[in-house]
Amino acid sequence: MIHYLHREQNIPAPMNTVWEYFSDPKNLNPITPPDMNFEIIAGGDVNMYEGQIIEYRVEFLRGVKSLWLTEIAHVRDHQYFVDEQRVGPYRFWYHEHHFSQTASGVKMIDHVTYAPPYGILGDMVNALWIRQKLEGIFNFRFQKIDEIFGSSK
Repeated sequence: MIHYLHREQNIPAPMNTVWEYFSDPKNLNPITPPDMNFEIIAGGDVNMYEGQIIEYRVEFLRGVKSLWLTEIAHVRDHQYFVDEQRVGPYRFWYHEHHFSQTASGVKMIDHVTYAPPYGILGDMVNALWIRQKLEGIFNFRFQKIDEIFGSSK
């Protein structure tokens, strides 16, 4: 089964500043929960470009590191980019990042389309754990972005 996660955040900063921040793969680390022990292994040493492959290690479960290989599949400068999982913990992962100018800064939209592995068993695990874990990751990210750029509230 396909699942979705949708988040919107207003960032009170100029588009160039916001785009530069999110275009640098190294900035994933400070906006990822520390208990995930997120680590870029390869491909994250330059700003994002279409076709870029980035290899990560991430700990979803305590003590169990998972390989995650993503491709930056689509980029439209200062508008959006999409990362797609090539190897990793999900059967399918498609993460859209949209940016639009507003009167007070930038509206950022994250839209994730994903499918857990293992069919119906994966859907049950999604209902019990995966969905909450993803919500927690994006809640953490929202808070860190507010700390970095200032709250838009």
